[in-house]
Amino acid sequence: MSLQAKLDAFKADFEAGKPPYNVPASVIEVMHRATAELIAARAAEKALKAGDKAPSFTLNDPEGKSVSSIDLLQKGPLVISFYRGVWCPYCNMELQALEAALPSFRELGASLIAISPQTAVNSRKSVRQNHLDFPILSDPHNDVAAAFGLRFVLPDYLVDLYTNLKNDLPSFNGDDSWTLPMPGRFVIGQDGVILYAEVNPDYTRRPEPEDMLPALRKAAQASVK
Repeated sequence: MSLQAKLDAFKADFEAGKPPYNVPASVIEVMHRATAELIAARAAEKALKAGDKAPSFTLNDPEGKSVSSIDLLQKGPLVISFYRGVWCPYCNMELQALEAALPSFRELGASLIAISPQTAVNSRKSVRQNHLDFPILSDPHNDVAAAFGLRFVLPDYLVDLYTNLKNDLPSFNGDDSWTLPMPGRFVIGQDGVILYAEVNPDYTRRPEPEDMLPALRKAAQASVK
């Protein structure tokens, strides 16, 4: 089953209020409103695209070790997934799909990292729960996400909803700004140029990991010339 098919199946059960979710229709309506407003604002159009130069960055892994994009790109192309956090089931399913595709990425000489605003403790939880063999880096205040054009501020009504649902982003992220990244997937060549970019303001929609393979093959061919 494809990643999107799994996401669609989960969404159908979640929005139907099936156990164990039992989510009221009013909650679903608020979530739909927030997504619709982000789409209407054309937020994704502000994100970096294929052909753009990717910003360099250094972030910490869950053990506090600094990881530099420049160092990773010296080894080969880089795959980056920006995601919301361990509390997001759609993100966890995406991480699992990326883990399944990791051997294909490595065969093409690529590194894979995930980036979220969450604290190291929650990143370790993400790695453990999803059985990941690639690092999750913490992006305080979503600053790197902002450099890629992904950061947005949650509207007040969505902050109220998350608070009522005990989804305390300030605790998850160690930051009281109530910002998140739009889910984004990027392939960066060794020259720092983005070869593939997919950003969607609808967090229930994610590209298939295999969609990045053509860009990775192109990067692999460029590295042997």
